[in-house]
Amino acid sequence: MFTQVRSADRRVRPADINGRLVMRVVYVVLEPQYQNALTQAANLLNVSNNPIAIDLSGYLIEELRDQENYEAFCSDLAEADAFIASLIFIDDLAQKVIAAVAPRRECLKAIVVFPSMPEVMRLNKLGTFSMAQLGQSKSAIANFMKKQKEIGGASFQDAMLKLLNTLPTVLKYLPVDKAQDARSYMLSFQYWMGGTPENLKNFLLRLADKYVFPNETERSILQVGEPQVFPDLGIWHPLAPAMFEDLKEYLNWSSNRVDLNKSGKTGPIIGLVLQRSHIVTGDEAHYVAIIQELEYRGAQVIPIFCGGLDFSKPVNAFFYDPLNPEIPIVDGVVSLTGFALVGGPARQDHPKAIDALKRLNRPYMVAVPLVFQTTQEWEGSDLGLHPVQVALQIAIPELDGAIEPIVLSGRDSITGKAHALQDRVEAIAERVIRWSSLRIKPRAEKKLAITIFSFPPDKGNVGTAAYLDVFGSIHRVMKQMKNEGYKIRNLPKDGKALMNAVINDPEALQGAPELAIAYRMSVREYEDLTPHSVRLEENWGKPPGNLNSDGQSLLIYGRQFGNVFIGVQPTFGYEGDPMRLLYSRSASPHHGFAAYYTYLEKVWKADAVLHFGTHGSLEFMPGKQMGMSETCYPDSLIGTLPNLYYYAANNPSEATIAKRRSYASTISYLTPPAENAGLYKGLKELGELVGSYQQLRESSRGIQIVNAIIETARQCNLEKDVELPDTDTATLTLSERDRIVGGVYGKLMEIESRLLPCGLHTIGKPPTAEEAIATLVSIASLEREEEGIRSLPGLLAESIGRNIIDIYKGNDDGILNDIELNRNITEACRSTVRAMVRSLTGTDGRVSLKNNFGWIFKFLGRIGFNFPNPWLRACYSAGFTSVNATELDKLFAYLRFCLEQICADMEMESLIKALDGEYVLPGPGGDPIRNPGVLPSGKNIHSLDPQAIPTRAAIAAAKVVVDRLIERQKAEQGVWPETIACVLWGTDNIKTYGESLAQILWFIGVRPVPDSLGRVNKLELIPLEELGRPRIDVVVNCSGVFRDLFINQMALIDQGVKLAAEAEEPLDMNFVRRHTLEQAKMQNTSLRTAACRVFSNASGSYSSNVNLAVENSTWEKESELQEMYLSRKTFAFNADNPGEMNQRREIFESAMKTADVTFQNLDSAEISLTDVSHYFDSDPTKLIQGLRDDGKAPSSYIADTTTANAQVRSLSETIRLDSRTKLLNPKWYEGMLDSGYEGVREVAKRLNFTLGWSATSGAVDNFVYEEANKTFISDPEMQKRLMDLNPHSFRRIVSTLLEVNGRGYWETDEQNIAQLQELYQQIEDRIEGVTQ
Repeated sequence: MFTQVRSADRRVRPADINGRLVMRVVYVVLEPQYQNALTQAANLLNVSNNPIAIDLSGYLIEELRDQENYEAFCSDLAEADAFIASLIFIDDLAQKVIAAVAPRRECLKAIVVFPSMPEVMRLNKLGTFSMAQLGQSKSAIANFMKKQKEIGGASFQDAMLKLLNTLPTVLKYLPVDKAQDARSYMLSFQYWMGGTPENLKNFLLRLADKYVFPNETERSILQVGEPQVFPDLGIWHPLAPAMFEDLKEYLNWSSNRVDLNKSGKTGPIIGLVLQRSHIVTGDEAHYVAIIQELEYRGAQVIPIFCGGLDFSKPVNAFFYDPLNPEIPIVDGVVSLTGFALVGGPARQDHPKAIDALKRLNRPYMVAVPLVFQTTQEWEGSDLGLHPVQVALQIAIPELDGAIEPIVLSGRDSITGKAHALQDRVEAIAERVIRWSSLRIKPRAEKKLAITIFSFPPDKGNVGTAAYLDVFGSIHRVMKQMKNEGYKIRNLPKDGKALMNAVINDPEALQGAPELAIAYRMSVREYEDLTPHSVRLEENWGKPPGNLNSDGQSLLIYGRQFGNVFIGVQPTFGYEGDPMRLLYSRSASPHHGFAAYYTYLEKVWKADAVLHFGTHGSLEFMPGKQMGMSETCYPDSLIGTLPNLYYYAANNPSEATIAKRRSYASTISYLTPPAENAGLYKGLKELGELVGSYQQLRESSRGIQIVNAIIETARQCNLEKDVELPDTDTATLTLSERDRIVGGVYGKLMEIESRLLPCGLHTIGKPPTAEEAIATLVSIASLEREEEGIRSLPGLLAESIGRNIIDIYKGNDDGILNDIELNRNITEACRSTVRAMVRSLTGTDGRVSLKNNFGWIFKFLGRIGFNFPNPWLRACYSAGFTSVNATELDKLFAYLRFCLEQICADMEMESLIKALDGEYVLPGPGGDPIRNPGVLPSGKNIHSLDPQAIPTRAAIAAAKVVVDRLIERQKAEQGVWPETIACVLWGTDNIKTYGESLAQILWFIGVRPVPDSLGRVNKLELIPLEELGRPRIDVVVNCSGVFRDLFINQMALIDQGVKLAAEAEEPLDMNFVRRHTLEQAKMQNTSLRTAACRVFSNASGSYSSNVNLAVENSTWEKESELQEMYLSRKTFAFNADNPGEMNQRREIFESAMKTADVTFQNLDSAEISLTDVSHYFDSDPTKLIQGLRDDGKAPSSYIADTTTANAQVRSLSETIRLDSRTKLLNPKWYEGMLDSGYEGVREVAKRLNFTLGWSATSGAVDNFVYEEANKTFISDPEMQKRLMDLNPHSFRRIVSTLLEVNGRGYWETDEQNIAQLQELYQQIEDRIEGVTQ
């Protein structure tokens, strides 16, 4: 992946020196456009009569990763007279440049570094001009540099451009020699920014004349021209006679063009954002191609450019009507720079960019020119785009709200020049025109294809989406669209009626069981309209195939309602046979899947598609990880359709995959409002007994109550969670009885206070103020040091002279007083937040911010009557009378803002804006409790800057968790853990800003070191004395999504492991080194090869498919599941060669044999172990047991950082907690069943995922299945409800219980099994009765 081009291929040497002086120049640049211009400049000099000839060696910064290239670079520097560098902002490569250049600094006669990282800028040297010394100087330029050199990016470059304009004034304050050298630097920058071969020729001549050969050239012969200056901002068109600095002049020129037909002057106006450096260096072939293609398709173009890195300036200057400067003149915008709008590859200013784009309010696409790899390297790579390019040119522009990162151009390996990739150019042109047409086309004529999902493929699962009432939401959306002028016909009366219309009665009481068929596509029509259909035949044979087919035609399922079509996305196709995917690197969608998208685009002719909810399978289809080619299936399938996607706000990682692989513009939706799980049945009775004990603990009844508590705790299956004595408690002391009750009380509080989402969310229906209380209490529980906001529990604890951390520790240790105090603080937090919310709630239950009576309190305050605000009064009432009122008010001002954001509603508004071809505001995805910036929903979700994690806060949080895990394992096993098998998830790391990444680094004993721009790119070993324990070995399995989003962080872990493996330390204190040495010897390989510890799927592949097998019951033995894992999750990442992920199963198995712990993280209350299948899909517990020589099962731990009091629990403890608070909790399942059809499906999913944990870990207690059977099967009323609401999903509940018994995971009496078998037959008969 990292480019293998050799610099020697582009080296320029004078053919005939003929007595001339030869200046040897070495350059390093970020982008390739200067390569060809410098080559031309050197050739111009070499064939001219000048007394100077040039020997030129050039490198792209990324080429220095290759050891052979780096050695050649160092060798060239040893011979060089001058060194030139520009835009060196990649830290590890910047350090390589410094390491090579710094020792040669005194020997080099000239070093010119243009905007780069500060430490690279300090290499500058032109005579007396040296940025390394400017800090001590008091000159005007010195002060300027001192302020600017730490800024980097747009600010630095633009400030230098301004300085050029005032150069004569500034220079007069300097001594003559310094003034001349400073002027030389600024002129050099002007030549460089000019970029033409002529400018660069004169730049090289000036260096030779003034610094390399100052006394050796004949001045009469040497002619150095002044810089040719170009506008800083302007409009450029390849056919125009010159650059334009005035929009009216450009529009006049354009309107008089004779080469454009009438449609070419009336089509949508597309704004293009270009880099001036490409234009002036003559490297503009890709710009010309996109302009030609857009005009050929009938669009008008306004191609703007900027000399600096702040492209918001030309956007503001040229994209508005010159006669009405508040009205945008463009209909859509494509940036061809591949960079952020403000700051380019250096430091970015996203708020400034968003302000400019929000004002413009047009779709904003950023196309990607290949910079760090050649066309051939990209075409041949499964990875697709170079990882550094993904960070710089996809992840960072997304923070501005950019969509559609489509590769625009390739790069020639010799010249470095860009060339258009015609099929990609056509795709970009057509897609931006389609987006722009949404703005132009009347609403009544626009057609929208709403796509829903069905997974696993079963009638009871149509309309699957995470925590979303799909049909209720679609009904609200269609109703709103109708009100907004869209043509909607025959809209059913409600969500349930809409569902019936699409899936032909899900209750299976009458009619056919098949989905509604919207269209039958003949094989001939399919093949004519679907060019990529031929490629599918390798896997699926000739069309129509047997999926979404009647044997003759391909079937499109769905129903049309005027100009809205609701269609069901076909399933992946491998569900019934996941083994088929094991060895398939050439998997593909089936014909039915391809036909569905062909129908939407080319038969029904939709203007846009709206994928409804998290998530479908389009974006996970095979192809490159990033930077799709035309042969990648997500690109082929979506075609030219604008893709809108409602995505859960708490899942930014998979939303990002949808954005990058299927070109989705995402719109976030909230998960349902959270509530505390509460206590129920025996747990509630237990809570009452604990309350009685606290009042009577010292009386004679105290012993009886403790005995009752122990008996009831056993009935509630708490004996594995709390140590309960087998003897009568009369023999125990009071403190021992307190300890028993404290343990039970602590477990009850843990269950009661756990947050759980209740019910399902409906689009466009924000939570009421009351529903937001539990979320606000959780927001208030976190210390927010960076914002200067204290936590509410912390303030309350300090008001009584305690520290909240100490209270949490006492609570965890079962100290009765601390548990009670923690409960009091928790209750006070709830009542305090409730008081604030109620003070702001109107009669309709919604937030009112009018504060109608505020003037009365202000008036009374002026005359001396001060009333405490509602939250302060609530604190006083709860007994916390000494709380810090100033800090409390600051916290509640923040909470009030959060309440406004929670209850705001942009979900519907953003959809209407997107359908009108407008800009959807970007925002982070993640956990709204940790990061309320996620709110309000309705934003275009972005991830984060991958080079920003882990943060300092994440590192501190990670240390707490790691230390607790290691201490617990040592306490239980008596020895340090040697190897920990970890799983890394994309979403978790986005939500926590890298906590789980930081945990792995802390296990190894390395710490991240930020570079001078604050980016995390390197590590250092923590000394063993400081670490205070051995270095723990790790085996890290990264999810496919983590691999796609955070390949730089995979490199960081790999570097950390190798640092530890190569550290000369005692083997009993460095398990990484010990294991690596053993493996290197056993496998006869190098230490660094044996140190592979970072694994994932093959590029473009996701999950182990264990989840598919479990969900579809397509496995017989656990060994089959383990083989799936080993076949799909053993592709190794190697930072020494990061472009490839090759299968290294032997190394993986060898490392896993040493694992004594497995470890995963839970980071938010919304998603726990049994809510999704991902967690058990990546669990290696039984796999490790099978690999270990001693056959011992590893300890399995789950870190729970969903609250301020982080916990490390065993896997079985976590599953028990999860089951008690969700699956078996009436508050949860009643909330779900209130949503009807979808709610039954949610219950069935949780039970099936619990089965998954039995299969991979054996960590599910028998009582979980027994209680599930009692709750959902033994109760006749519950049976009837489930049958009536969704018989297909109820059948799945019954079949799952039969399956767990059949596989030996649940022991129960024969009566239960007989009842289940009879019930299964009844459901089958009822469903079959529908079909007769």
